[in-house]
Amino acid sequence: MKIVKKLKNNRKVIFDKGNFDDWCVYIVEKNGTRRAPFDVDYFSDLQNLNYKYMNHKIYKDFMKIYEATGNTIDQRVIEIINELIEGYEEEDRVLAEQCFTVLYAGMIAEENKKCTILKKRIKHLGVYQILVQNLKPEVAANFSRHRKWRELDRIMREIGI
Repeated sequence: MKIVKKLKNNRKVIFDKGNFDDWCVYIVEKNGTRRAPFDVDYFSDLQNLNYKYMNHKIYKDFMKIYEATGNTIDQRVIEIINELIEGYEEEDRVLAEQCFTVLYAGMIAEENKKCTILKKRIKHLGVYQILVQNLKPEVAANFSRHRKWRELDRIMREIGI
């Protein structure tokens, strides 16, 4: 188990063994129980935040994290997340922190997956679809399934990803 970030709500976002590798992202509750978050869940949360904040704030904040993300946990990115959530209303900070941290961990995991070509860009596509194109989270979460990487790469390049 490797801790990505301890959240303000006493949860933790961690990496641990999954079915395929050691890069499975989990949210650990205060009582120690853990669950792997689903794309559709945090996409829904991000989209709900997006309705509240104007001028693509959520997407712009995501991009700050995206651009700084590599294949290891970086304290500098954790600090970026901490700074970004201060720009949200008090009642939204816990949710924004958890969403951004889960996305950050998910992008690190994508960067470390063997035999993947698209890497963290695949998360970027989903976030773009829900925040800019206003796709339903269920659609964005399942968009890449059964599609070849070349098709996804073409779609991403067309929209600047």
